[in-house]
Amino acid sequence: MAFPGARPTPADVDPEAADYVVVGAPLDASTTFEPGTRFGPRRIRHYAQAFDDYDRRTDQRFTDLGVADHGDIGPTDDVDEYLTFLADTIERYDEDGVVPLLLGGEHAVTIAALRALEPDVYVCTDAHLDLYEEYAGNPLSHATVTHHALAVADRVVLLGARTGSKHEWERVDANADRIDVVPPETVDDWSPALDDGERAYLSVDVDAADPAYAPGTGTPEPFGLTSTQLRDVVRAVAPHAVGFDVVEVNDRDDGQAATLAAKLLREFVFSR
Repeated sequence: MAFPGARPTPADVDPEAADYVVVGAPLDASTTFEPGTRFGPRRIRHYAQAFDDYDRRTDQRFTDLGVADHGDIGPTDDVDEYLTFLADTIERYDEDGVVPLLLGGEHAVTIAALRALEPDVYVCTDAHLDLYEEYAGNPLSHATVTHHALAVADRVVLLGARTGSKHEWERVDANADRIDVVPPETVDDWSPALDDGERAYLSVDVDAADPAYAPGTGTPEPFGLTSTQLRDVVRAVAPHAVGFDVVEVNDRDDGQAATLAAKLLREFVFSR
């Protein structure tokens, strides 16, 4: 099924007919605790069915905003090959002026979007720093995403981060001019502060939320963000963003994480 309110498309989206495209990326290769992110795109689309089309705050209907759904790009056994193919798909849409909305899948799928879009600023909500150069011998692990972002973006903002290895925190300190870690207790005071013309990319790792709001994720971490805080971050960054993803939703809850993810995607589109 397509994301509710989006036009299904079996092939590339006509840029004159769509402003946004949902791309499912059900990668589940490097999950280190509870697997199931392969079901994320399906669950996000499913739980979005309950939402009203109309948004009172912006006086818009989701079905009027030019959203199409590419469907899922199924992973292969070769993660590097898969991320390259996914990046090529995202890059084609970007060249046509269509904003990609990526549904994970584990957080490693964000690497493909970063390579394709080459943002100036990477904004990510996440419980974890994800600054490993490799994890368990894997340079494309979901725990390496921020490391890959540093190879592309000038600046990195991690909102809600509250755990990491000693080595990762040392990397934060060593790159203080490029990495801004905003803990949960100060996220309410944060604003994007983007310069004119800067391209931002927004990644929502659903484990940034406290597990009370999104228990269905691979590595839940207590003392996190509320769903309202995540909504406010999405609303603030969306006008500056050239792409968006929501990742790390799995099938180990009663739909709470997927419902939150689906709502945040809609908030992104309504707020552009």
